Amino acid sequence: MNEVTSGNLLFKYRVLIILLLIIIFFSVFSDNFRTIENLLNILLQISINGIIALGLTLVLLTGEIDISFGAVVALCGAISVGFQIHNTFLGILISLLVGMFIGFINGFLVTKCKINSFIVTFGMMTIIRGVVLMYTGGRPISGVDARYTYIAESTFLKIPTPFWIFFILLIVAYFFLSQTNFGRSMYAIGGNSEVAKLSGINVIGIKLLVFIISGFMAALSGIILSSRLNTGSPAFGESMLLPVIAAVVLGGTSLAGGVGGVFQTFIGVLILGILANGFNLLNVYSYLQTLFMGIILVIVVITDALSSDARARRSIEKRVFK
Repeated sequence: MNEVTSGNLLFKYRVLIILLLIIIFFSVFSDNFRTIENLLNILLQISINGIIALGLTLVLLTGEIDISFGAVVALCGAISVGFQIHNTFLGILISLLVGMFIGFINGFLVTKCKINSFIVTFGMMTIIRGVVLMYTGGRPISGVDARYTYIAESTFLKIPTPFWIFFILLIVAYFFLSQTNFGRSMYAIGGNSEVAKLSGINVIGIKLLVFIISGFMAALSGIILSSRLNTGSPAFGESMLLPVIAAVVLGGTSLAGGVGGVFQTFIGVLILGILANGFNLLNVYSYLQTLFMGIILVIVVITDALSSDARARRSIEKRVFK
């Protein structure tokens, strides 16, 4: 086992230890935390952010970022609810296609027009918010088909269906990252896109595809969220940016690209989901929760920067003293 691998394993175990300590803390201080109902509620709550986090993980692995997902959640959720008047299935299909199209536009501007991904997705986020406001008239719209709520309310083996969707996507993403050339190419691109390009990897095509996947994941989350409430709202997704990014980075995916994985993201999503749930059970004020989430994000970003510098130094040392 080389130094880099052992360092990654140490980081992974550290995050698992943090998760265990958080579970123990809330189990001691809140009797309601340990109930089956609450545990199932946690699984349902983390599913929506978790699906988005999977898409964001893929984007970050290639060295890019997508911050438009919250707006995509709002737009696609509203479209899905709005189309119930005509056809529920058609509304879901159109929502997914819209999310993928937005991802395609983001990827095209980043890869073909060479625009910074943060700038592109920030601009797209603003545009989409305007479109959602026009589509909904600035007001929440309610669904007319009670069957639509079945997506979020149904269970399998007493576990919420949204979590099963998240878990299946997690397994699929892990398989492609670990067992296919596509996954290995993503890591190579995130490590050094120029070297990856010289190695024959289709950098533009892969980056374009991960943005499309990110848009699809955000649209799917919007459908599940609107199904849970049977409502589409322009306010959906506004509070998702901080916890989703924090969960992905907390899990060990580097903002610099090339390092991380979807199972680490799952642990990060679980940690923040349990924290939010536990804080609510302990009646911690929402603004204090936001403050705490912000502190976590700053800490993990600093840790990520230090880890990136350390990896760069090790790489240089290996080339110099080889």
